[in-house]
Amino acid sequence: MRILVIQQKRIGDVLTSTIICNNLKAKFPESKIDYMCYPNSVDVLKENPNIDTIIPLTNTVRKAIPSLFKFIFQIRRKKYDAVIDVYSKLETNLITLFSGAKYKVSYSKWYSNVFYNYSYERLDAVKSEFGLAIENRLMLLKPFISEKITDVKPKIFLKESEITEAKNLLKNYNVDTEKPLIMFGILGSEFYKTYPLDGMAKIIDFTVAKTNATIIFNYIPDQKEQALEVYNYCSEETKKHIIFDLYCTELRPFLALLSQCEMLIGNEGGAVNMAKALEIPTFSIFTPSVRKETWQTFENEAKNVSIHLKDLKPEIYAQHTEQYIKEHTFEYYAEYPLELMLKKLEAYFQEYKN
Repeated sequence: MRILVIQQKRIGDVLTSTIICNNLKAKFPESKIDYMCYPNSVDVLKENPNIDTIIPLTNTVRKAIPSLFKFIFQIRRKKYDAVIDVYSKLETNLITLFSGAKYKVSYSKWYSNVFYNYSYERLDAVKSEFGLAIENRLMLLKPFISEKITDVKPKIFLKESEITEAKNLLKNYNVDTEKPLIMFGILGSEFYKTYPLDGMAKIIDFTVAKTNATIIFNYIPDQKEQALEVYNYCSEETKKHIIFDLYCTELRPFLALLSQCEMLIGNEGGAVNMAKALEIPTFSIFTPSVRKETWQTFENEAKNVSIHLKDLKPEIYAQHTEQYIKEHTFEYYAEYPLELMLKKLEAYFQEYKN
């Protein structure tokens, strides 16, 4: 069987959808499974033994009709037996429609029957120990797997050489291996997913005071000014624990560096999903407008904890729509009680020590 899995969008989405490949390869070990994604997400898929070929779909191809249709017919020539379209937008609707696959699988929309012969309503409010992001992807396996699925966690696969390079990087920065190494996701993928920088600095101060850890920041060069702002908000004592210039500009080295950390603390997003896939403990802060039911994943495990405004002040969500809250994100970030967040973080440190 030849199968194409399509998941565009952000790294967290792409990584989460790898559970489809993992389970299909386990069920059909002789199958050939390809994965289509945006180029910026390719690195989280590399070395995954359950993915045979990664197919990047570039903006250049997507945004020009002639290029898109040329690409579509290249896909058609591969003669897939099944296409699982997790993304389900216009370009992937067309790719699936013209693929010639027997199984065309996606989520239900008003026009689904035009493009897919297997479509499923997304779960919206079901309680799940894994999170709806996981449950909704497992649902797309229904045409292929009837038994209960137990392999539900995305995984990132690193080479030994990559891990060795990360260890050497830490050695070059004279990182004390006797102390915990904690990475902070100080910036979200969007401005509205970024907890206020002065508040983040207070959380870093608290972390250093409680753990005596070495701190590194997750940022890229064009975010250096914001990273420096967080650093400057920190206390002078905390600054002694921060190795500010220790960061990675490419994703694979970042993943290897993250694998060497004791935990990741910070804004919920791609880095948190990557940490979970590496089995690194996470403490994450959700933006008020992201649906917690979808992305509070694997919090049945004590090593994964998060804070969401809906957990703290659910009455706000009874009064306003998520769109309204998104448009007033920073007003609602002010509703997060820092004292309560630090109390929960301290309990997390205690749990982790045990």
